[in-house]
Amino acid sequence: MSTAPPAPALVAPIMEIMEAAFDPAYREAWNRRQVSDALVLPQTHALVIGEDGELFTDDSTHRPAGFVITRGAVDEEELLLIAVAPQFRRKGLGAALIERLFEQAHARGVRRIFLEMRRGNPAVHLYRKAGFEPIGHRPNYYRLANGDQVDAITFGLTIPKD
Repeated sequence: MSTAPPAPALVAPIMEIMEAAFDPAYREAWNRRQVSDALVLPQTHALVIGEDGELFTDDSTHRPAGFVITRGAVDEEELLLIAVAPQFRRKGLGAALIERLFEQAHARGVRRIFLEMRRGNPAVHLYRKAGFEPIGHRPNYYRLANGDQVDAITFGLTIPKD
């Protein structure tokens, strides 16, 4: 029977995806220590999806293709990171990750999910399609590797009910 690996076992596949997916110019990627430290916290949740679109498990035979990391508090969660490796993009895996996130968050009693992204991030299309709406703005919040500053946009979503 396939089972989800314990959170620390997800560090290696998450880092494999992270290193391929995030452009260093935006300084959005986490390092191994940040991922490891986050995954041991009881309110942090991670999902890894394989190239086949199924959740990555201890006995997965497909390569890890995408991940999402969230942090919860009471009935809300913050989507901290989401990524799909470049070679697996445009295959619906990002949408599949968000759908799985909604299912699992709903099962945990989560009612609202929030995320923050830099203005100009092409993932905005994925978020909008999933139902996220802009709810806030932070001017010059992110500093890029070249020193430029970029606004942050906060999005929120009420998890669709069954």
